[in-house]
Amino acid sequence: MSNKTSATPPRKPRLSRDVLVATICGFVVALMVGASYAAVPFYNWFCRATGFGGTTQVAASAPTHVTNRSVTVRFDSNIQGGLPWKFVPEQNEINVKIGEVATVYYSVTNQSTRTTTGQASYNVTPLTTGAYFTKINCFCFTEQTFAPHEKRDMAVVFYVDPSMLQDSDQDGTNTITLSYTFYPVKNPEPKPVAASEPDKRKSNL
Repeated sequence: MSNKTSATPPRKPRLSRDVLVATICGFVVALMVGASYAAVPFYNWFCRATGFGGTTQVAASAPTHVTNRSVTVRFDSNIQGGLPWKFVPEQNEINVKIGEVATVYYSVTNQSTRTTTGQASYNVTPLTTGAYFTKINCFCFTEQTFAPHEKRDMAVVFYVDPSMLQDSDQDGTNTITLSYTFYPVKNPEPKPVAASEPDKRKSNL
């Protein structure tokens, strides 16, 4: 009786697939690292364009109608990326009527001995209220540069749009939390002197 052995087919080399997987992984890592430097501007652009994640709206003027319904707006502040700042709201919360324009302030202090620049990302919760929480003025729209130990009070002017009352999903919404997070800016954009700014040297002549 002869012994028959079945030949095992040779295993196909996996080099090409491994190289492909490694290349894709390397691309993803490089993309994540590169994106970290532009994370704040891209995040702000994306969220403003889509309303993603409770991003608020922006308006140039106040609404014409103030309602009788009030909501509580709470204020939250955070620092990320090792930015050496102290960042706190001057009020923890306020009550505002829907449609009423309100102004609140956040206090920011550069606690380091060097000039530093940061920019804030922001959102509101519940996330669905982002479509109605509207800012007229906010420090988060631009980069903020602080001299060593400089302290600054920065305003947020906002209102809750009266159209929120037409959304039945918001019937039970009595509290909205506005949250900011400051991130360091590694390569701040140079700020040109405004054309309207007086020349101090000429004024002394």
